[in-house]
Amino acid sequence: MDPDNQGPEEYGHDGDGPAPRQRPPRESLTPDFAQHAPALARTVQLVSGDFLLTVNPVDGSEIEACPPAERPARPVKLTAAERAEAERAARPPVPPGPALPVLPLLARQDERERLVRLLARGRSTRLTGAAGSGRTRLLDLVAEDCSDLAPDGVVRLNGFGRTAGDLLYDLFHAVYSAPLHRPDRDELLTYVREIGAVVVLDDLEFGGAALDELLAATPECAFLLGATPDVPAPSAGAGVEEVPLGGLERAAGLDLLEHAVGRTLTEDESNWAGDLWFESEGLPLRFVQAGALLRQRDRLRAGTSAVDEFGVFEDVPPADPADAYDLGDDVPLPALGEAAAPAPLLASRLSASARATLRFAVALGGEVPHQAHLPALVGDTHADAALGELAACGLVSPVGSRYRLAAGVPAQLEAAGYADEAEAGARSAAQHYSWWAGHPSVTPERVCAEADAVLAALALLGPATRPPAEDEESAAVHLARTAAPAFAAGLHWSAWERALRSGAEAARLAGDVGEEAYFHHELGVLALCGGQLDRARAELEASIGLRGALADKRGTVAGRRALALVADRSGTPIGLGPTAGEEVPDARDEESASPPGGVPAAFPTLQKPPSPTLVTHRSSPAPSRKARGGLKGLARRNLVAAGAGALLVAVLGTVVTLGATSDKDQNPPSDQVGVNPSASQGINDGSLGADPAANDGDGDNGEPAPRTTDPGPDGTLGTSDDPTPTASPSGSQDPSGSASPSKPPTSSKPPTSKPPTTSKPPTSKPPTTSKPPTSEPPTSEPPTSQPPTSEPPTTSPSTSDSASGPAPSAPTSTTASASQSSPATPSGSETVI
Repeated sequence: MDPDNQGPEEYGHDGDGPAPRQRPPRESLTPDFAQHAPALARTVQLVSGDFLLTVNPVDGSEIEACPPAERPARPVKLTAAERAEAERAARPPVPPGPALPVLPLLARQDERERLVRLLARGRSTRLTGAAGSGRTRLLDLVAEDCSDLAPDGVVRLNGFGRTAGDLLYDLFHAVYSAPLHRPDRDELLTYVREIGAVVVLDDLEFGGAALDELLAATPECAFLLGATPDVPAPSAGAGVEEVPLGGLERAAGLDLLEHAVGRTLTEDESNWAGDLWFESEGLPLRFVQAGALLRQRDRLRAGTSAVDEFGVFEDVPPADPADAYDLGDDVPLPALGEAAAPAPLLASRLSASARATLRFAVALGGEVPHQAHLPALVGDTHADAALGELAACGLVSPVGSRYRLAAGVPAQLEAAGYADEAEAGARSAAQHYSWWAGHPSVTPERVCAEADAVLAALALLGPATRPPAEDEESAAVHLARTAAPAFAAGLHWSAWERALRSGAEAARLAGDVGEEAYFHHELGVLALCGGQLDRARAELEASIGLRGALADKRGTVAGRRALALVADRSGTPIGLGPTAGEEVPDARDEESASPPGGVPAAFPTLQKPPSPTLVTHRSSPAPSRKARGGLKGLARRNLVAAGAGALLVAVLGTVVTLGATSDKDQNPPSDQVGVNPSASQGINDGSLGADPAANDGDGDNGEPAPRTTDPGPDGTLGTSDDPTPTASPSGSQDPSGSASPSKPPTSSKPPTSKPPTTSKPPTSKPPTTSKPPTSEPPTSEPPTSQPPTSEPPTTSPSTSDSASGPAPSAPTSTTASASQSSPATPSGSETVI
């Protein structure tokens, strides 16, 4: 089928020529070496609730809050002429070929009149009959009788594979003129409450609470429901009248058979029809198919020589391969078993194109492709006439605006071997529909009309997908990739969701990460439009992760925009997942770590500690503990930076306090410090000090690294050119390699220090070091210290060799240890903070 041809008049394009192709601008002819230029894509912009959705088949749909200028006006109802056109489009297309005889509706007058009376009183009614009982035919006649009962006329819907929500949207678009507008749930309920129509709903597949929801949403409508006995019944309070539909009487069955054959039955045929009536329980479909068998028998008895002048029956195989068409008056009647299951016998006497169409229908789960697709699928330019053959034999029945195999026919054909090559047939159909649905001249509405056949092919090929060979593409992935945007643009969103899920599974089995990311993105956008924020977040995060692994910048940007909209609607930050507020391991270590940028340059001696700092007490829970597992790059970095700033303020304040009160000490340990201090300590004294390397104090250019001095008047630390090495926290002699846990303060007195517990008390001589001491004059202000107290309020002993005084103790509410972040103290005054 040429997609440039708009197709038959069933799609409303009769008389229209092919759509003109747009010539790309001159600038687009220049190759772009920065990124790959996408192929010509069909983008559609529509409004869904409060969102403006742009369906982009390349990088994924883009969604944003709908600007006020883009909001559509309130939809208006269709006129009488427009309703008639919509009703005509809802009917199945007329098969090509000779006009089929219209069979009368026999023995159904009582049910017809009862249904009309109930609908005239505004009562919803359910017509329950078995498949093949003539239920659809009766509904059509009742709909014609009720055309003037309601202000909005008669609306025909089909419930095959549809939910209550799908039917509400179908009803809305059948009554209102709202192109490219899909209202949200609240708006939809507001609009459908104003509809007053007789809704003829055939092939209903649900009952109970779902049916109650449909009826409650449309209080001004009277429903005429058609269902099989296996469908759940309405609830007791639904107020739906039940009208059963049984089989025909024997006389009515024989009368219907005569109308189907077009002549009077012989005595043998009447006896044969009586046995068939008993076997089929009077189902009208069996008599229609039996009439087709008798017509084929008449042609065989008359011979093909009189009607085969143009080779119409040249490819018809014999009914029995043993006898090569023994034409004559002795053609027997079909056996009773063949008449009860006549599909294989009827199909064997049809043309090759009709039999190929049946094979495609069996592969697609009973869905018969539209007659315009049959020439391309079968490979015969006249294959569109096959639909007329199948309809005349009763092998297909109308379902909404399309055809499906009649009741019982799929099982009969599968038993006859028509499903042996089902996967190959589905693959051929998938390749054809992929090319057709992706063509720019095919409208989304035409793709939605073939949604059931497309989804049937995906349902068969999706689970059987395997990683394709090199330079090949999975047929299921390609079909879902091309059909899903058309379903979205055509507002057939239930088919859109099914295509996306089938495509995501097929892409996962095929190992196609890029396509899998696309399907997850579209599922996230669909969930966002439906108000399912948690599902939308999960799908979009999965898509962003996959696209990030592929370095897909444009797709990642589209996913992040949609995810930001999800965060805005849910009120939850992007990095804060559903596990916020739960305790996670190593959360304290993450909070105590230095910021990613390191310590500010104004404090060069404050470096990131080599080991995690253990927090022993918190005056109040930090914000990051309430969002454990969720703060990723947005809140954690700010909280860590704020904690580092609070630590520095506490350190500086303690240093100033100790410096101001240290002159009262009668025998300050700083007077006993030599000019060549060492950072060495005992082996097991729990200190973090160590002997520095020979070049530990050198800078990048070989110059001595600056070190801090006493705090100035403004509370900041200065620097000095004194090249005295400082203690490195990484060279601890403690076998454990970590600081001892701190204790909470036991008194309200300010923190003081006492001499450390070491193997030797400090003396006037400098301790022995592992390297020769260096001679350096002391600074202008010797360090001082507080007299010892009875209880140390802070952490484990620490040493330093800075000339600025002992290391102050950080408040216990901070998240870092003073022994790892404060300026170093002289080695001769080994203090405990």
